[in-house]
Amino acid sequence: MSAPMNSTFRAVLSPCIGVCMLDEDGLCTGCHRSSAEIARWLHMDDDERLRLMEDVLPQREAQRTT
Repeated sequence: MSAPMNSTFRAVLSPCIGVCMLDEDGLCTGCHRSSAEIARWLHMDDDERLRLMEDVLPQREAQRTT
């Protein structure tokens, strides 16, 4: 069964950049996700993934560089 023509398809790609090491705070040094967020990624819906990518991860990255 195919999707209706008026349905919205969004694919949110993983922020993984292949630098997979957790720091002392439990965050990946490459993508800034926690181990729980990494494990849940496949089970998150697009809205959860977008919120993480657009809000949470940039804030974490900014905190690391200050």
